[in-house]
Amino acid sequence: MNRIEILKKTKLFVLDMDGTFYLGEHVLDGALDFISSVKKAGKDFIFFTNNSSKSPELYIEKLAKMGCIISREKIMTSADVTITYLKKYHKNAKIYLVGTDSLIKMFEAEKICLDDKKPDIVVVGFDTTLTYIKLEKACSFIRNGAIFYATHPDINCPVENGFIPDVGSFCAAISLSTGVTPKIFGKPHVETLESILDNYKSKKEEIAFVGDRLYTDVAEGVENGSRGILVLTGETKKEDILSSDIQPDAVFDSLGEMGALLTQIADLEGVEKCHKFCSIIKT
Repeated sequence: MNRIEILKKTKLFVLDMDGTFYLGEHVLDGALDFISSVKKAGKDFIFFTNNSSKSPELYIEKLAKMGCIISREKIMTSADVTITYLKKYHKNAKIYLVGTDSLIKMFEAEKICLDDKKPDIVVVGFDTTLTYIKLEKACSFIRNGAIFYATHPDINCPVENGFIPDVGSFCAAISLSTGVTPKIFGKPHVETLESILDNYKSKKEEIAFVGDRLYTDVAEGVENGSRGILVLTGETKKEDILSSDIQPDAVFDSLGEMGALLTQIADLEGVEKCHKFCSIIKT
């Protein structure tokens, strides 16, 4: 299936944020135009970020400053997926959470029981306030039998001047110390697609995951029955595709290029509908 057919068949675009829609505090060129193109084409979008260091409300504020105004139902994070899983499968469990204040507040708002003394489960998020004490506690609890979960697998987080260590890096250290590997949520794991299907009216084959990473954004689509679209504005470079086991369904330089093509498709379809209507009237 070529790029045009993929855009035509997609009804819901699930957009990554870091490295895809913005970088640091600056919206990427053409990203806002893409949102307009999606609306013009009669399709829908949501944002999904693996980055669990901020609450959805903080992301909404950040996007608003960039000129993108959205409501809460237009954004999900790996923390949302993790919380949903915990409430479904570990309703009364005590959780030691390695995370920022924003992530802690999200868990508390959902009535998740947090415990830093004798937890049943350790959950590691993207903690930009990580300390050695937190790391040591997480390792000790896991050695003593606590279940090990992580909100997402990303190794690095893209920033304006390069990359900073992300959850995958933290978990590597904990796993090396304890010999235990975590169950991971977020992209590319199926729990993410299941959460989206539960909340939005789309079939999985009508969903395209769009992002700058092959092993999370693209893999979420291609490995779970949806589509995976790569944009080259973040971590992955064009030469990385050839050596990757994960192959995107389509590749674009940016959301801006996607939006321009989507607009062309919508315009052509509009002309075709007009021609058909005129033909019907003439007959």
